Amino acid sequence: MKILLVAINAKYIHSNLAVYCLKTYAEKNMPQDVNVQIELAEYTINQNRDEILKDIYRRQAEMICFSCYIWNLDYVESMIRDVKKVMKDVIIWAGGPEVSYDSRETLGRLPELTGVMKGEGEKTFAKLCKVYGKRSETSELSLEQIDGITFRCPDGTICERPWRVPMDLSEVPFVYHDMKKFENKIIYYETSRGCPFSCSYCLSSIDKQLRFRSLDLVFNELQFFLDHKVPQVKFVDRTFNCKHDHAMAIWKYIQEHDNGITNFHFEVAADLLNDEEIRLIRQMRPGLIQLEIGVQSTNTDTIREIRRTMRLEEVREHVARIKEKGNIHQHLDLIAGLPYEDIKSFRKSFDDVYSMRPDQLQLGFLKVLKGSYMQEMQQEYELRYKDEPPYEVLSTKWLPYSDVIELKGIEEMVEIYYNSGQFTHVVEALVENYASAYQMYQDLWQYYEEHDYMGIQHRRSARYEIVLDFVKEKYPEQADVMRELLTYDYYLRENAKSRPEFAGEDATDKRFVRAFYEEEEKERKHLPGYEQFDRNQMRKMTHLEYFPHMGKMLLFDYKFRNPLNQEARTCMIKEDSLERRG
Repeated sequence: MKILLVAINAKYIHSNLAVYCLKTYAEKNMPQDVNVQIELAEYTINQNRDEILKDIYRRQAEMICFSCYIWNLDYVESMIRDVKKVMKDVIIWAGGPEVSYDSRETLGRLPELTGVMKGEGEKTFAKLCKVYGKRSETSELSLEQIDGITFRCPDGTICERPWRVPMDLSEVPFVYHDMKKFENKIIYYETSRGCPFSCSYCLSSIDKQLRFRSLDLVFNELQFFLDHKVPQVKFVDRTFNCKHDHAMAIWKYIQEHDNGITNFHFEVAADLLNDEEIRLIRQMRPGLIQLEIGVQSTNTDTIREIRRTMRLEEVREHVARIKEKGNIHQHLDLIAGLPYEDIKSFRKSFDDVYSMRPDQLQLGFLKVLKGSYMQEMQQEYELRYKDEPPYEVLSTKWLPYSDVIELKGIEEMVEIYYNSGQFTHVVEALVENYASAYQMYQDLWQYYEEHDYMGIQHRRSARYEIVLDFVKEKYPEQADVMRELLTYDYYLRENAKSRPEFAGEDATDKRFVRAFYEEEEKERKHLPGYEQFDRNQMRKMTHLEYFPHMGKMLLFDYKFRNPLNQEARTCMIKEDSLERRG
């Protein structure tokens, strides 16, 4: 029997670790009397549906299994219906978190489905392969004996089997061997499953049996990534540092075997970090690891209600200690729509987290996931959310939809002007005009609304022009200084030889620029690493700009960028270091 595992990802750069685990585990544990050929097919939700349907049809599998998540469920359900129309005899199964917790309803909604795999799927899928791939009718195994599934019986009734006991994570085979399949894609990797916490909005809290992969296996697998110079490995462990010795062992291995290229991404609880971990983190190469930290809210009533443990002062202290060293990208998260969090409370949460100056601040919105405690509490919280995935919050007892609209606007402004890293210095200067960072982003959003800028795909330079116009209207006396900061931000990221309009007239003495590169070609005082380039090549690879309000001549070096934010290396050129002409 030919079985096709289908993953429809959110983006091309994503890969689906789950289907690779299912395939690898099943093949490793396949008895000789089972005749099964397993294939993988990965697509994205941005692809043409007809092209995906055509590709699935041409593969002519006898059984197709779809991986279901909040970002692809609508797409997958439509595909299941269409596949069954053109392949009427095919057996179709679904799995993943988006169908595990309402498997009966899923089968009722999709008569095309034979069954649903619930929860952890490696052993369940291997058992299904044995049932469908058996060479003889004398095989004793049947669907009625497989835990972790809900399926449709021949008479049309639905049978639900018990959830499967969680497996030893070290039994899951390593899925990465042929790295050509994963070129230009994020590599996902797990060393633990389950979570020690009970956050009411999260499905990971349901799996209370926290399990860890053997460190011997982990070290071998990390070395594989390092040897292949994988650009980024994203750990999917829900709270990576919940077990100190496990986290320390992995971080030490990564540091000791650093190849100078690979970046590792971890989700951590900042307040759980201890002195030993922070000391190690502060010693790492800039860009070796990055940390994602879920703060979610700083309202103590909210934190208690969502069953979360979070000590804000320790989060603040640990984030600051890591930031001080300047070698680690820190990404902090907030969630809007949580219980007891009204707009005033959220503003405070926003300002609290913003004051930590993370490299990125993600303002997310509550997703009311099937099977979560949050879903159980929807009536008490007066929680209204979208019927379609990702089931995003529309309003709560504390947060009306009008406030959600405002928060959506703040989210977009933060994404454009903070998280992009393209406006670092001008935004920092703008915030100085406000007692609240939230208020600054609110004013900027309202300016966008008043000028009908929302919903438009602006070119990058237009974003600079909009900020400058905003400053001219709100703080006209600061316009010249802000223009200069915008120009500085622009050249930090962009080696542009065509001057942007917002930057105004160039105050840089062209004769000084010419003299600088002539001198640099001879003595190489300011551009180490450019020895093989002549003056014209150096001029193309760098930029020299005079900033009158700063009173500085700055050199932007694009060959050597900050690995955390990709800003050009800069150095100040003293004008008396060469004779200034004119």
